[in-house]
Amino acid sequence: MTLIVEDGTGKAGAEAYISVADASTYFTNRGNTAWGSISTEALQEAYLRQATDYMTQIYRDRWEGVRFTQDQALDWPRSGATRDSWSVPIDEVPVEVQNACAELALKASSGELAPDLTQGVIREKVDVIEVEYDKYSPQYTRYRSIDAMLSPYLSATSSGACVGLIRT
Repeated sequence: MTLIVEDGTGKAGAEAYISVADASTYFTNRGNTAWGSISTEALQEAYLRQATDYMTQIYRDRWEGVRFTQDQALDWPRSGATRDSWSVPIDEVPVEVQNACAELALKASSGELAPDLTQGVIREKVDVIEVEYDKYSPQYTRYRSIDAMLSPYLSATSSGACVGLIRT
């Protein structure tokens, strides 16, 4: 099945933010040969779909602005999103969003992006088995480079920022 890429028009059937060809160019320009070593284009498309699904799961409630149309399949294009105090055009999927999709697709080729997790183990004892779990271990995998790449498009109120209350 041919990958349907969001082009900024708010496609109802869109499945990814970047095409296989554009992802290939992105990686080639960075000297990354891992993407090109994926055996088939169909697999690359599948990884781009998985990356886009992951972006929807993780960032849907964190994006700045609102989806452009009610019927669009993906979170971009958006109205009310800004980058460096400039409005992102309503008919655009930012290049950072496309690049993040490519990066996540490459990560998907190595394993599941959002696996089921358990707490980290602090200590194990073999004889008379004993396991101590780290109560502060992360509850999900975070891709810091992806978060940093997408940070200009995330709402300040959903990224952990505090908003003060002023009473008069």
